[in-house]
Amino acid sequence: MSKVFVSMGISVDGCVAEPNRSIDNMGSEGWMALHRWVFDQRVFRESLKIGGDGETGPDNDYLTNTFQRIGVNIMGKKMFHEGERAWPEDAPFHTPVFVLTHEVREPWERKGGTTFYFVNDGIEAALLRAREVAGGKDVRICGGADVVRQYLNAGLVDELMLSVAPTFLGNGLRLFDGIDAKSIGLEIMEVLASAKVTHLRYAIKKR
Repeated sequence: MSKVFVSMGISVDGCVAEPNRSIDNMGSEGWMALHRWVFDQRVFRESLKIGGDGETGPDNDYLTNTFQRIGVNIMGKKMFHEGERAWPEDAPFHTPVFVLTHEVREPWERKGGTTFYFVNDGIEAALLRAREVAGGKDVRICGGADVVRQYLNAGLVDELMLSVAPTFLGNGLRLFDGIDAKSIGLEIMEVLASAKVTHLRYAIKKR
């Protein structure tokens, strides 16, 4: 069976977004501090069709391996709503994407193999549908923080992958506020460090 994994950028103090995060300030200094390393990688630049240059070192390998394992992405409505305005027509997923929402909406097909499906009946229903179309690949929970916490607390995540940027976001949105720490255990699988970011990969173990 395919695995379910979380993959997110995060600050040293555990934040995944600035306190004043909104659709209009994506690309702000704090947001770029978390994600600048991604834009430097060749595989990401090729995926967004913003140039064939870019770095080809360990961070690029990390992204390449992550992209290759994804069969389906799952995200929350807020993340989709922000990205709907910011993503190019050839959206950077190239997989089916299931959006958790109360909104009833027809699938939205984009170039490059990305189609957004809007799921109205909860996280488990979305995961079930995702497994059905993942083609044997893994399912990525890509955000936002509330969606990640829901899947972790429900015991539905196999791996947690965090790319820790060397920055503090102060009173930003903390990923693990409200996590059920008594029922979730972590086992270190991999640590990969570069000059720009530290990648941490954990297996999730139920206590």
